[in-house]
Amino acid sequence: MVTVFYALVAWAIMILLLWNIWRTLKKGISFIWMLHQIHCHKCEYSTNDYRLKCTVHPKNACSEQAIGCFDFEPKTATCNACQKGRTWKFGKGSLPVN
Repeated sequence: MVTVFYALVAWAIMILLLWNIWRTLKKGISFIWMLHQIHCHKCEYSTNDYRLKCTVHPKNACSEQAIGCFDFEPKTATCNACQKGRTWKFGKGSLPVN
């Protein structure tokens, strides 16, 4: 009788363990899905600098509050954040860009 009790306890522990693993994976996947809704890295106003992440909403940048930002503008090829590391070539008589 004791052996049956221990077997039931072992199965109950296994079922609880698997249920907790499933629940944790489900929460993790939903959290990652929510993080993918934050599009700050694709925004024109993103600076790619940890000190000032966004020039319009610096407190809400790259957080849950940034989901559905009304000021979101897709990055263009001429945005300042896209120009990092780019070297400009000027011809004779050209003035450098500040």
